[in-house]
Amino acid sequence: SSCRAMASADRSRSPRGRAEELFDGHSAQDIFEKSGNATGYTYDDLICLPGHISFGVHEVAIHGNFTRKIRLKTPVVSTPMDTVTEAKMAIAIALEGGIGVIHTNLSIDEQVREVMRVKKYESGFIMDPICIPPTMKISELDKLRQSSGFSGYPVTEDGQLGSKLLGLVTKRDTDFAMDRSAPVSTIMTKTDKLVTVKEGAALQEANKVLQESKKGKLPVISKDNNLVALMSRSDLQKNAEYPLATKDAHKRLMVAAAIGTRPADKDRVRKLVAAGVDAIIVDSSQGDSV
Repeated sequence: SSCRAMASADRSRSPRGRAEELFDGHSAQDIFEKSGNATGYTYDDLICLPGHISFGVHEVAIHGNFTRKIRLKTPVVSTPMDTVTEAKMAIAIALEGGIGVIHTNLSIDEQVREVMRVKKYESGFIMDPICIPPTMKISELDKLRQSSGFSGYPVTEDGQLGSKLLGLVTKRDTDFAMDRSAPVSTIMTKTDKLVTVKEGAALQEANKVLQESKKGKLPVISKDNNLVALMSRSDLQKNAEYPLATKDAHKRLMVAAAIGTRPADKDRVRKLVAAGVDAIIVDSSQGDSV
């Protein structure tokens, strides 16, 4: 049946119909809110007639749950198809308040990388920034930029998070470097000239320091000057531009991933969870294959 639909195709084609025929159907409440209604509808199954409302558009709330713990401000989910959802789509959907499901037609490592791209795209505190050693050549840094998509990198003693922060290198530092074989230690901004915050600082406090300093990156260091996290000014701008964005407790965009029903998918689940995926969707073309 249709939502306030015409009773038949003949009546829908008629230029003139009796007034009562316009209401020969069901209300939206009858269709969607009755607990006993087990009928599923798709595309052209419903014909909806517009009507007047007694409230303002600003009073409309479309928030909804994706899972018991994941609430969406814009209840839109992108499908796990290889022609639809990879990292780029998942990021766009999450920024608008929905969530994307990364398709499973990828190798495990490829799907994990797509999930990580979403999780690293935006955050308050970047808990796992890409670090580089002071011995890395500028030419090697150019390649890293192309593959990772980031422009600024903290320089630590061994190129790992958790070791002593030596400096920070940004695109501004490398733009005019003539010798691309030189190590990044020769062009980086050293620690004593950086604005930093201590580990344990609240997000609001760190945001304030970043805004007042007018810097692009804000390293978060321990009492021993070891790098523990990083903040980015561009993330603050994204926060202002996308107030509905779907984020986790660490202010990272949320993303789901699809898996199949093969035994090997157990390994896929473990690696996706380790990468930080927020939900797992079982994608099966046949319900009896689970």
